[in-house]
Amino acid sequence: MSDAETQMPAAYPMNAGEGDYSYSKNSYFQRATTNVLKAMIDEAIIDKLDIEAYVSSCPATIRLADLGCSVGPNTFIAMQNAIHAIQKNLTSKGLLTKMPEFQVFFNDHAANDFNTLFKSLPPEKPYYAAGVPGSFHGRLFPESSLHFVHSQYALQWLSRIPDGISNRNSPAWNKGKIHCTNASEAVCNAYAGQFNKDMEAFLKSRAEEIAAGGIAVLTMPGKPDDVPYSKIPICVMYDLIGLSLMDMAKEGIISEEQVDCFNMPLYPASPAEIAQLVKMDGSFHIEKMELLNTQTRYEGGVHAQDIVMHLRAGLEGIISKHFGSKIVDELFRRLVEKTQDFSHLLESSYKEGTLMFIVLKRH
Repeated sequence: MSDAETQMPAAYPMNAGEGDYSYSKNSYFQRATTNVLKAMIDEAIIDKLDIEAYVSSCPATIRLADLGCSVGPNTFIAMQNAIHAIQKNLTSKGLLTKMPEFQVFFNDHAANDFNTLFKSLPPEKPYYAAGVPGSFHGRLFPESSLHFVHSQYALQWLSRIPDGISNRNSPAWNKGKIHCTNASEAVCNAYAGQFNKDMEAFLKSRAEEIAAGGIAVLTMPGKPDDVPYSKIPICVMYDLIGLSLMDMAKEGIISEEQVDCFNMPLYPASPAEIAQLVKMDGSFHIEKMELLNTQTRYEGGVHAQDIVMHLRAGLEGIISKHFGSKIVDELFRRLVEKTQDFSHLLESSYKEGTLMFIVLKRH
């Protein structure tokens, strides 16, 4: 096994179950993204996927994978949309006497709540479903076995906390902060370095798993090359979580040392970073890469309480693992107040392009 496979990446599962704070109940922002991106993903499948090559054998099976599927309906919607686009493509070209069979692999860390995921599988699904536990920073599937890979809001998660930022003897020690937002250059470089390692591992693994002519559609938080993290809305929220934790440390609810050694393993990459990594890997061609405006997804605006519930569903696990579960309610109560108090930072943040949409085609 390779080093990437023997080093167990850290797992940061979304909130399990179907309760008030579950990811299943609080992932509607992601669902809005799925709906907005549907036409773009359909276009990528119809224009770029070499489907004719995959249905020439009989019987034909088309294999799709959703990497970082989490729980809730979003993954099912995305996979259903992709299959419909493939079926439409095949039908319009008049290539078939019989539609191929479809197999969909739902992947996430072993700690993911697969029970809730599979309890809510659509009963009339037009595919065979399988769960694949494991980190997408390593190999998950046999060589050249996949035709379409999808990953949404997952690749921003780093496989581990960057080296040095939790070590008081390191030049990259991130004292009093929990992210690279408003942090020193050494901290920012540590984050970027870890993202580069992770993305290199991701691309290498997918290059081995995706058949020639197959495509990968990747969506993740991003930032323009010349815009600082402090102007990106989600990074502003990470900073407000850090300020809330520091307030709690000053009041003795938690210790300042606990905050100093806690960092969010999340990184919004820029197009230049992605382009360089894809070029270095050499196995894919970038068919499309653009930063999209995320604000158009929400009718009637977004309220502080909604943002905080959404963040809690994704971040409660990693926060409670470090600080204990007793502080969680108080932290997110304070975060609602901080979001209201610092609303001017969110309102003045850069919103034109903070969602990265990438279509990669396997050579």
